[in-house]
Amino acid sequence: MLLRGYRFPQGYGPEWGSGGIFGLRYHNGTLYFTVAFEAEAHFIDVKSGEEKTYDFTLLGEAPTSGGDTYNAVSAVDEFIYFGGWVHAPAVYRPDRRILFHNKYSHVHVYDTEEGSVKLLWKDSIHHETDWAGEVSDIIYDPYNDRLLLAREDGHANLGVYSLDRRTGKAEALIREPSLKGTAVHDTAFFGVGKNFKEGLREFRALDLISGKWDAFKLDESIDGRPYLRPMLGTMASAYNRAFAFVRGGIIAGNPYMGEGFHFYRLFDFHTFYAPFRVNAINVGGGILTAFNAHHDAVYRPNSNGPGIGWSTTNTIAGPSVLVYIAPPMVKIVGTFGARVTSIEKMDGKLLIATNSTPNTGSTEATPFDTGNRDIVILDEKILQERPPAVSFSLPLTLTDTRTFGGFPLDGYHEPRAVFYLNGDNKLTVYEYDLSLPATPAVSERFDLRAGKNILDLSSFSGIVSFKLEREDKNGKARIDLR
Repeated sequence: MLLRGYRFPQGYGPEWGSGGIFGLRYHNGTLYFTVAFEAEAHFIDVKSGEEKTYDFTLLGEAPTSGGDTYNAVSAVDEFIYFGGWVHAPAVYRPDRRILFHNKYSHVHVYDTEEGSVKLLWKDSIHHETDWAGEVSDIIYDPYNDRLLLAREDGHANLGVYSLDRRTGKAEALIREPSLKGTAVHDTAFFGVGKNFKEGLREFRALDLISGKWDAFKLDESIDGRPYLRPMLGTMASAYNRAFAFVRGGIIAGNPYMGEGFHFYRLFDFHTFYAPFRVNAINVGGGILTAFNAHHDAVYRPNSNGPGIGWSTTNTIAGPSVLVYIAPPMVKIVGTFGARVTSIEKMDGKLLIATNSTPNTGSTEATPFDTGNRDIVILDEKILQERPPAVSFSLPLTLTDTRTFGGFPLDGYHEPRAVFYLNGDNKLTVYEYDLSLPATPAVSERFDLRAGKNILDLSSFSGIVSFKLEREDKNGKARIDLR
């Protein structure tokens, strides 16, 4: 395999403290990815092995830093369109905080037949601390032969923009911040909301033929319990539905088919464990994505980020997991370390880009990369094999009496939950699956005693989540899936 043994370059340091490999896309014989934060776009001709790199200096002077941290990439005909953000040049203050005067949002195009890169569009507000909305998603509109850009991360010029892929002319379609979108039938759905505040607030839907916009609110969770701050990570489509992967679970549906957008709780630990800074791809008719253990974090305990705290971002409830969505099944197909940054399929293989450290905020930036990046190559047959063993462990002080979990049991023969409690309690177990249309969960109650309680989950199926009747601030829960 071409990438086996490939040595990724180490260059200029990151804006946020740790970079990664983003935007993996195999198209027309070329494998593309961006190495952040060195601001290096790589293009590998898979047949010949020839590699070309681009340093984003069409945007400005070197040294450049950035590239893409949301997997903003699309392919049309012989072209690969890649977007994101870049400092050109990158300039640090003496206190190690990077200046944002030279930060640009961008879309470039790579011609796989000519082997050439062109700058299609750029935008900047040239402010010391603020920046124009990064390009976090690129969706091709085949009816109008244009690109739709999602922009949520930033302070100005947010929303969904259309971009003429020939002239580079951009136009704002809506001004509400949007991180990700996905095309379903003749409609493009976009998640709307500020991720580091309330999270996903609603969906906006664009009729690609008429140009009409509709707005759709989020429906309740199928376990009947509240869900908090569903921060949007990535989106995908299958079964004529839109799937939004958020902190705490999956929101799926299609109002044009008479289905609301229901919440399916999945890996909800009331931490920052989430499907962030990773993409979702279609494989075998289903969807493959990852929920990450440590994607964004506050480094110093006295330096809380925007709306997130040290314990929320640094409590590691479990490994990052690769999940395959084939309703009504949700299946764990891989376990990884801190985070998965990009996913792509190529010649019967799955390329899984990983990193050992999270992103950190602009006030905690370092002028060098702090993470170890890697591409793990797996066979697509893992989708059909038994899931790997995995364990999760979390302090009950984070959950209080709120519903937590959402553990997929498909493929496991001996799943169990272990509760370490300081007093007697009652536990409600919610059992459900990713049915389309959504069907309500069923529940069962258990009496738990002070000390160690082992609950055999082998009699349950699908997905299970939990709720304690009373708080146990010094208790702990451990879930073993075998």
